[in-house]
Amino acid sequence: MLLELRNVNAYYDKSHVLQNVSLQVDAGEVVALLGRNGSGRSTTCKTIMGLVNAKTGQVLFKGKEITNKTPFALAQLGIAFVPEDRRIFPNLTVGENLRLAALAGRKGAWTEKRIYEYFAVLGERKDKPAKLSGGEQQMLAIARALVANPDIILLDEPMEGLAPLIARNVEEVVRAIRSEGNTILLVEQNAHVAMSLSDRGYVLSNGRVVGQGSIAELKADEAMMHRYLAV
Repeated sequence: MLLELRNVNAYYDKSHVLQNVSLQVDAGEVVALLGRNGSGRSTTCKTIMGLVNAKTGQVLFKGKEITNKTPFALAQLGIAFVPEDRRIFPNLTVGENLRLAALAGRKGAWTEKRIYEYFAVLGERKDKPAKLSGGEQQMLAIARALVANPDIILLDEPMEGLAPLIARNVEEVVRAIRSEGNTILLVEQNAHVAMSLSDRGYVLSNGRVVGQGSIAELKADEAMMHRYLAV
């Protein structure tokens, strides 16, 4: 197994936001974190990345404990994070954003040249400041993760705040990346989209895992789907 959380507990001040969260992601699969806003999905990603401290429990990567390591150390190990707010550098060019990410990553199939072949709109803007539209920012954020050639990408709300047409374009980008065998832990508010992109899923509510299984198994549990996902 590539990534594993074992009974992870995390807090915001005195608020117990993750409560004994356990999950697994195997190489080559896409796993969705499902649940309503405030369920703990994004916090799970931030805890994996060391942005939120895990008070108890373990995070393991390739069988080795990485609990509370720094984001930079985790990037070097092969974990990429695409945060909900994207955090691109607008005063740098598109190309500079990508080259900066590549410096912190590893050599591999995803080169800057290949990124421009894959994301044509970024190639058209490679020498221009990264002051982009929302959809283009999201594509740059995903491309920046890919160019680091990670073993897994934590993808947090990639369609958040985008117009429906642009959201569909980003969805197709994620679908294409998945088809190439990239491993993804996906947080996405739209349960239908998330499940269409994923092999398995975990359902979170109030910081707890309340359901898990293959996408077919989750869909078959109509009571859980209605109670926790309202679909």
